[in-house]
Amino acid sequence: MRIYYFNFNYLVRRAITVLLALLFILLLFKVIHYNLFQPAITNFDPIYQGSTEHKKIALTCNVVWGEEYIPQMLEILKKNNVSMTFFMGGQWVNDFPELTKEIAKNHELGNHSYSHPHPTFISKSENMREIKRTEDIIYELTKIRTRLYAPPYGEFNKTVLEAAGESGYQTILWSIDTIDWQRPAPETIVNRVTDKAHNGAIVLMHPTDPTVKALPSIIDALRKKGYQLTTVSDVLDIK
Repeated sequence: MRIYYFNFNYLVRRAITVLLALLFILLLFKVIHYNLFQPAITNFDPIYQGSTEHKKIALTCNVVWGEEYIPQMLEILKKNNVSMTFFMGGQWVNDFPELTKEIAKNHELGNHSYSHPHPTFISKSENMREIKRTEDIIYELTKIRTRLYAPPYGEFNKTVLEAAGESGYQTILWSIDTIDWQRPAPETIVNRVTDKAHNGAIVLMHPTDPTVKALPSIIDALRKKGYQLTTVSDVLDIK
């Protein structure tokens, strides 16, 4: 007769391990499903570009780093009489109030959250707090009340869109991405903008060294194509 011995503690540990693994897989599935497959059905759809009726292009810049390049960008823009839209990170505004004031003198300010989180991984209330905190800091410093919101990383779902819309914001994305955060050659940035230029385009940029070097050529090339360079509010015809 064979006698089988069972290690009860071993079986319990194995069962707990399997259970934890199953719970982790379930949680991972829910996160992926929520963020990738949940349709962004809402009354607050994101905006990728402005009106195609007018030969206008909006240049935008997301600002959460790169403060060393901001003065050069502002100098180039001033020299060429160009106003654009800067989407401001609240923490950056808090850290660089004087630079923020300089930007606000001639350019449109938008909201880019406070701490630059992945917005699809936080709740609606947390998204709203991020937006509101940035709005308040910008207003306290410049007396400008932001109403355009660029979600960090360009990420959004229904929760993010509702958080922005219910906070009184329009969610702004882009139709031309320079991908300048990868710091390609300046001529690559120029080509990415000019090759895809179209009426009502919204161009996404960041404060980087190659962006600064590319900016004069971008302005010159787009103007030669007959485009007026302006703000997001202008291409959206927001008064």
